[in-house]
Amino acid sequence: MPYVNTDGVSLYYEADGDGEAVLCCGDIGLGAWQWGWQHAALAGPYEVVVADTRGCGRSDDPPEDCTVETLADDAVEVLRDHGVRSAHVVGAGLGGMVALELARTTGRVKSLTLIGSALNGGGYDPEPMFAAPSDAEGLRQGLEAALSREFVDEQADALTQFVEWRAAEDADPDSWEKQAAALEGFAVEKPYEITEPALVVHGTEDRLCPIARGRELADDLPRAELFEVEGAGHLAHVEASKVVNDQIRAFLDTV
Repeated sequence: MPYVNTDGVSLYYEADGDGEAVLCCGDIGLGAWQWGWQHAALAGPYEVVVADTRGCGRSDDPPEDCTVETLADDAVEVLRDHGVRSAHVVGAGLGGMVALELARTTGRVKSLTLIGSALNGGGYDPEPMFAAPSDAEGLRQGLEAALSREFVDEQADALTQFVEWRAAEDADPDSWEKQAAALEGFAVEKPYEITEPALVVHGTEDRLCPIARGRELADDLPRAELFEVEGAGHLAHVEASKVVNDQIRAFLDTV
């Protein structure tokens, strides 16, 4: 069970598979459970590296307010500890912003896959998704905000499982607030400077980070393509995992 220490914070990560590395950067407050479907689809032909964001799962709580730059530094330390020079980076929500920061400030990014994300923190309001891990009903309501109404109506058993995973792995209120602080003030001022190949994945029914933000992101990145997941909510990679995984795999195979 590998851990890496950065500025006094111990970060847990796992890696599985062979081939080029794919680093997954998680959305605000969510544990590594959010990547279970991508791990299953990509590990093998690729080496999938998933870290618990500080404050989630088996990683330490943040000692102070986070910034996107801090979380990007964490990602670099995970790659360095694992002996990976560069990786394809897949980020969701806040993790998409971390991926953008990695591409903007380091030479470690081979490609970007950005799910339900935006060019600035003002384009994403994750607050409806939050609940304390001990609040089962609040966790379910948060999922209902982050998933499409159709999925919520038809997948009651899946929601029950997601609630259990959230209770075990998601951030507590203090760590959530520190991660939320990373959104404040974050903005990519010169997206045209991010020239890595990019796939922008966005649910058309995303109520937390509207589809307009995904279209803007794809338009402003010079080498981006947009994949709209029809009818999906914010967690498109969870509720529409098969179609999203097929698209990610096809994109990675061409890079």
